[in-house]
Amino acid sequence: MAARSIASLSLSFGLVSIPVKLYSATESSSTVRFNLLAADGSRVKQQYVSEKDQKVVERKDMVKGYEFEKDQFVVFTADELKALEEGARHTIDIVAFIPDEAVDPLYYDKAYFLAPDKRGGKPYALLMEAMRESGRCALAKWAWKTKQYVVQVRVAEDGLVLQQLLYADEVRSIKDLDIEPVVVAPSELKLALQLIDQISQDEYDPSQFVDEEKSRVLAEIDRKIAGKQIVASERQEAGAASNVIDLMDALRASLTGRPAKAAPKKTATVSDLAPVKARKPIKRAATVEEVAPAPTRARARK
Repeated sequence: MAARSIASLSLSFGLVSIPVKLYSATESSSTVRFNLLAADGSRVKQQYVSEKDQKVVERKDMVKGYEFEKDQFVVFTADELKALEEGARHTIDIVAFIPDEAVDPLYYDKAYFLAPDKRGGKPYALLMEAMRESGRCALAKWAWKTKQYVVQVRVAEDGLVLQQLLYADEVRSIKDLDIEPVVVAPSELKLALQLIDQISQDEYDPSQFVDEEKSRVLAEIDRKIAGKQIVASERQEAGAASNVIDLMDALRASLTGRPAKAAPKKTATVSDLAPVKARKPIKRAATVEEVAPAPTRARARK
């Protein structure tokens, strides 16, 4: 099925205006959802109730309002709300070019693809090639759905990606956690570097990974449909191990693939460095229907 564009925009590059189309770059995979039911197994329905008279309010009778003071609202009509959204300029204004790696991924939010629209092929290709050659990406401002965003426009394979960025006040600081500094011994660092080198890869291949937890849950659901009882598996919580593993022994065992020996009681505990064998994905029975994915959260901003 061909991709459908979300909007037609204009990417402003100096005095050059590039007509582009906006496409969603990601989609949520279907998740395992459990429905709320009554005790007799029948579906339940969510209702909205007026705080004033406790009567049920149908969706067709609802209006939207903005709370400007406590319990004081100004009500907007559907046409007024539409006018607010359409009042934004459909322009992505580039304000600076920065090194490709200058933006911390912590600030990444929703991602979109940009494709050239009619008569936009040549300037689109020029901007893409210039950014690729310079090793830089673009910072731009974009007003969309009653909000202005700071976005990154970067080269990815054969096209441009528009990456919405979070504002500074939307990202927490890790300094707030007050992580206590710990001195690392050179011998421990040497073994850790060897372990990193042993399992290093040159690139990220997303196709190597599958949702094993989803496969496990679906397999248990199949068991339940078949009339079998679901029994909780015994899982040892992190930090709850009865045998404390010596840090150096754990690093050496990780390098050799052998289980580490239990050590006398010490303060350092590293149980998660042992190699983990990959599970084979569980084949789900054909009798279970896929559950439709939940709607994307409002912040996804299509």
